[in-house]
Amino acid sequence: MEPAGAPPPSCAPAREAEEPPGSPALPAERPRDGEPARKAREEAASAERSHGRGPAGRAARGGGRHGPEERGARTGRRPRVTVDSSKAKTSLEALKISLRQLRWREFPFGRRLPCDIYWHGVSFHDSYIFSGQVNKFPGMTEMVRKVTLSRAVRTMQDLFPVEYNFYPRSWILPEEFPLFVTEVRMMKESDPSWKPTFIVKPDGGCQGDGIYLIKDPNDVRLAGSLQSRPAVVQEYICKPLLVDKLKFDIRLYVLLKSLEPLEIYIAKDGLSRFCTEPYQEPTLKNLHQVFMHLTNYSLNIHSGNFIHSDNANTGSKRTFSSILCRLSSRGADVKKVWSDIISLVIKTIIALTPELKVYYQSDIPAGKPGPTCFQILGFDILLMKNLKPMLLEVNANPSMRIEHEQELSPGVFENVPSPVDEEVKVAVIRDTLRLVDPQKKKRKDIQSQTSEHVSETKEDLLDAGPAGGLEYDTSKTPEAGLPSLCLKQVFPKYAKQFNYLRLVDRVAALFIRFLGVKGTTKLGPTGFRTFIRNCKLSNSNFSMAAVDILYIDITRRWNSMGIDHKESGGITD
Repeated sequence: MEPAGAPPPSCAPAREAEEPPGSPALPAERPRDGEPARKAREEAASAERSHGRGPAGRAARGGGRHGPEERGARTGRRPRVTVDSSKAKTSLEALKISLRQLRWREFPFGRRLPCDIYWHGVSFHDSYIFSGQVNKFPGMTEMVRKVTLSRAVRTMQDLFPVEYNFYPRSWILPEEFPLFVTEVRMMKESDPSWKPTFIVKPDGGCQGDGIYLIKDPNDVRLAGSLQSRPAVVQEYICKPLLVDKLKFDIRLYVLLKSLEPLEIYIAKDGLSRFCTEPYQEPTLKNLHQVFMHLTNYSLNIHSGNFIHSDNANTGSKRTFSSILCRLSSRGADVKKVWSDIISLVIKTIIALTPELKVYYQSDIPAGKPGPTCFQILGFDILLMKNLKPMLLEVNANPSMRIEHEQELSPGVFENVPSPVDEEVKVAVIRDTLRLVDPQKKKRKDIQSQTSEHVSETKEDLLDAGPAGGLEYDTSKTPEAGLPSLCLKQVFPKYAKQFNYLRLVDRVAALFIRFLGVKGTTKLGPTGFRTFIRNCKLSNSNFSMAAVDILYIDITRRWNSMGIDHKESGGITD
């Protein structure tokens, strides 16, 4: 598999405009009563008489039944893509820069007419959007919570243990606490030299909230919040790759452009977030030193050792490409690192898609009006000492802030631009918008027609001789001044290598096809029997009595999850 490529070029600073695109238009100043007002009315009437009542006259007056986009198409101007950013939240500044670079039209306070794209900050939650595109998938926030992600990946580990060995051994608390204790005891008995450390992560937590390390399963804090807020306990990776004696992780941005057909892109550059104390393997004495063990930016920024840097190669937050350059200079096989990361991302999304499709079908049923969806995900990956990537978690709402708080004096803070964040995040948002551009197909059709017209004209000129002198410049496309895309397609590009893993995905497709999905209806035992019959899964060895037992077992497991089905999620740095 080829590597994801070199880092994208730095984004050129957007030109300052007198009036930024999408800002509310200022009303024209009305002439005062008297001679100037009368003169203005006479000029308007004269213009109306000269233009008449035809389309040109209506366009000149700015009236008529056609909106500005349609009028633009009629007059030969390219209509601008419209973006509703009223719910963009913390990604707003990076989004604004991206829209200025693309010269698209922003509606920061929403719009009464439909927009082409709706940019939401947290989750898909608007039932009134019936067209266009939304940058969130229904159910994504729920699917990448720590418990549900662990369930999805562990299902695939049961089916394909070798292919899914990039996720640490995990248990779900409190329901699997007895299993956790038993398995750890058995592993210690079989290998007395094994002295593990475990990390406990609350479900739905973000920015390092509630995470702690333990050496003994009995140190899990079972009382109190764990009953109402489940958690995942994982084997802690004790031998991470270190740079400058510091532990770090990688935040990679992944675009899920489409579920059906599955289409995945990976950003060619990401962020490396560093701990702020030199790393030592966990002991009972240092388990509680979060600045040594936890890479969360939102935690380490409070350390006195945190370094804000304008340089992508230094500081407590750097570009991933700078780490790769450093590894390459030491002789590491950077292409293999990228290949392994691409494989990890594709396999993880394959594990998530079956339930995501059910959520999607429930919220946006086929045949009914609704938007199409895409989403930027944040993959948190740790490189082990042997350069093997390990998945830590997936974030549905990765932070897209491009500034950080700086303390000017005790208790006084100011937002300061972060060049490293801006370099990576603006490129990701801008190029995501380029890939989902609703007018791209129209422009391709126009360019195709123009190319045919140009070649016909050139042939005519060659037949007529050198006296014609007519030239066409087809190089000036809307994206001519933009950098090359920072997002690389990895699926379906590498589909042949991974399609055999989509077994559960096909079962979900059967479920939707034969049984249908209704968001307000619970699947009962009769419906489950119907599903089994339609899929022809029952036979002499798998009786309907066994089907009923399976249904009871599935229901018990599902109910024990205790998941809050409300779409809620925090921004994760």
